[in-house]
Amino acid sequence: MSEPIILARNVSRVYQMGSEEVHALRDVSLDIGRGQYLSIIGPSGSGKSTFFNMVGGLDTPTSGEVVVDGYRLADLNSAQLAWFRCHKIGFIFQSFNLIMTALDNVAIANVFAGSTPHEARRRATEVLTRVGLGHRLDHLPSQVSGGQQQRIAIARALVNQPLIILADEPTGNLDLQTGQEIIDLLDEMKRNFGITIVTATHDMKMLSASDIVVELRSGSIERVATREEMHITVGTVDGKTIL
Repeated sequence: MSEPIILARNVSRVYQMGSEEVHALRDVSLDIGRGQYLSIIGPSGSGKSTFFNMVGGLDTPTSGEVVVDGYRLADLNSAQLAWFRCHKIGFIFQSFNLIMTALDNVAIANVFAGSTPHEARRRATEVLTRVGLGHRLDHLPSQVSGGQQQRIAIARALVNQPLIILADEPTGNLDLQTGQEIIDLLDEMKRNFGITIVTATHDMKMLSASDIVVELRSGSIERVATREEMHITVGTVDGKTIL
C-alpha cells in the first residue's frame, strides 16, 4: 500500500441517548494510503458518517486515535482544527448546500482559507473551469442541473487544494449517467492530482473506481476488499449491479 495519510487506531465512538448508549463505531482500525480512492459501504446506521466526522475533525473518538497527514487530531485545539479542515480536507455532501452563484459558492471557501476576494475569485474560476463549468460562473443553483450542482460542490471542495476529499453519498441525488460522470471526475482528481478520495456510498458503481472498499456493519469493519477482489465480487444480474 502507498504511504498512509489517514490512520485510525482502535477508534470507538459512543453517544449517550438518554439512558441508552449507542455504539456508532466499535474498535475501528484502518490505514488509508496517500492518493488512494477508498469507498465505505454499509447500511444506514453502520457508522459511515461517524467515521467521516472523525477523519474530518468534526467529532472526536470516545477511545482510540485518528492521525491525518501526521496530525493527531486529538492534540489540536478548536482554531487548529478549523485550519486543518480548511486546508487539508475537502467536504462533498449529498445535499449540495449551494445558495449563491457558482463562482461565489466556490470563492467563499477560498476566502475562509485566507485568500483575498480577488484571488479567491480567480482560484474559483480556475477550478470551476477544471470541472467543466467555466461557462456557468454566474448561474444560481436553480439555473443548473443536479449534476452541475454536484460539480460546483466538487469545485468548492477542491479550491483550497486539499490532500483529502471526503464525499458523503456524492451520487445519491443523481441519475445513473450523471452519477457516473461524477465518479469519473473524482477518479480524475485522484489520478491527476494525487488527492486521496474517501467516499461513503450506497452506489455500487463507485466500486469500479475504488482502490479499496471497506464494509461497515453496526460500527465495525466487516471486510476490506481490494480492486482485484472487487472484480470477483461485483457483477450484474438483470442489468443491476450487485455486491
